[in-house]
Amino acid sequence: MEIGLIITLFLIGFAGAFLSGMLGIGGAIINYPLLLFLPALLGVGAFTAHEVSGMVAVQVLTATFAGAMMLRKEKVIHVKLVLCMGTAILIGSFAGGYGGMLLPGTAVNLVYAVLATLAAVMMLLPQRGCIERPLKQVEFNRGLAAGAALLVGAASGIVGAGGAFLLVPVMLKILKIPIRVTIASSLAITFLSSIGSVAGKLASGPILLEPTLVLVAASVLAAPLGTRFGRQVNPRLLQAILSLLIVGTTLKIWSDLLHTSL
Repeated sequence: MEIGLIITLFLIGFAGAFLSGMLGIGGAIINYPLLLFLPALLGVGAFTAHEVSGMVAVQVLTATFAGAMMLRKEKVIHVKLVLCMGTAILIGSFAGGYGGMLLPGTAVNLVYAVLATLAAVMMLLPQRGCIERPLKQVEFNRGLAAGAALLVGAASGIVGAGGAFLLVPVMLKILKIPIRVTIASSLAITFLSSIGSVAGKLASGPILLEPTLVLVAASVLAAPLGTRFGRQVNPRLLQAILSLLIVGTTLKIWSDLLHTSL
């Protein structure tokens, strides 16, 4: 790989992993469109939707693991919630990861756009009944949590995402999980989801090695930094940042899809 592509990939991976640690997302919400469009725009390389989805799956696996390890001693990870949603999303993400490689590239992009739109709508909905409270007092509907995780895993696995950009609004708006617990627990759940996504991608074809290693190196460095930064930020500000990120990315991907179809 040329040095220009290496630098571009590293910066993309760093940005995605930093946000992963700070906001409890896997980074796919920003990395997927950046990897798809930025290298080509800068003239340093070009990747297909299938190649990007495979690279993103591995990057999310690394970033969420690093972020979750930073939070494991903070006592904000809801173990029962992680086991419930993590098991369901692992099954769904494997199916989505495998099936996604059988779809045309435009279909993969369309799935990403629809998922991002759903996440944006959910983040903009008014939030009621969710207040910050101790971890031991956090309860949830297990059937609803497992069903939502299974659907999120199947859909997000298609684009190589861990699904956290959908999991976070589901946990906040539907399950009424406090923001701190949501961020920490979603990292662990998304890590399990990304295992399924990577396995599905590998089962249906190879993943580009060198670009993926650059993304992984950036993730190992950036995810813990994002986690530390997130501890110092007001929970409402974290939610506002995530909302803006999801809405902005949604508008960008739909704009590109519509431009391509015209």
